[in-house]
Amino acid sequence: MKVGVVTFPGSLDDVDAQRAVRIGGNEAVALWHADADLRGVDAVVLPGGFSYGDYLRCGAISRFAPVMTEVVRAAGAGMPVLGICNGFQILCESHLLPGALIRNDHRKFVCRDQKLRIENNRTPWTSSYDQGAEITIVLKNGEGGFVADAETLARIEGEGQVVARYLEVNPNGSLNDIAGITNERGNVVGLMPHPEHAVEELTGSGVDGLGFFTSLAAATFA
Repeated sequence: MKVGVVTFPGSLDDVDAQRAVRIGGNEAVALWHADADLRGVDAVVLPGGFSYGDYLRCGAISRFAPVMTEVVRAAGAGMPVLGICNGFQILCESHLLPGALIRNDHRKFVCRDQKLRIENNRTPWTSSYDQGAEITIVLKNGEGGFVADAETLARIEGEGQVVARYLEVNPNGSLNDIAGITNERGNVVGLMPHPEHAVEELTGSGVDGLGFFTSLAAATFA
C-alpha cells in the first residue's frame, strides 16, 4: 500500500514515520503541507512535531493547510488516517475526531516509555494487535491531555471509540486515561504516544509500535 506522510513546517517525526511505514511493509510517499492532492495514496499519516510552531493552538493552523482539505475529503470517503501526537491534535482541530488535546495537567513536557492497552483492534491501524494487548511505546508531549464534554466522552466510551488507554501511569491528565481514539467509522485514529519510535530493536525501544503499520496490510476499505 502507498501511505502518505505529511510534512508541515515544524514536523519533526515525519522521517521516522516514513521509515516505520516501510518497515511495516508499505510504500512511504512524502506529502507536503501545500500539496493540493494526495498523489494516489491509500492511507495517510499525520506525524508528530510542532506544526506551524504550535501557534494559536496545537494543530489550529495546520487544519487550514491545502493538504488537509484533501485529507478531510479522503477520510470522509473511508481512507485510513493516523494522526500521531501533533497529528492527533490536527485531527481534532479538523473535526475528524471529537474532543481536544490540552496542556498536560502537571504543566511539564513529558518524555517516557509508556505502557498502553489496546482497547479497539478493529481499526485499519490496530488489527495486528490482540484485543486487550498491553504494549510499551514512546510518549513525548507537552499538550497531550485528552478532554471532551461529558456527553461526548460517554459516547466515545459507549461506542467503543477508545483505541488505546494509558496503563499504570496517566502521564498528562487525559480523561479516562485515554491515549488514542477513533472516529465512528473506525478509519481515522489519533494516538498521543509514538508507535513510529518503536518499530525496530536497534533503537532500544522495542517493536511494540510496529503493529500500527503492519495492520494496514489487512485493512478493509469501505
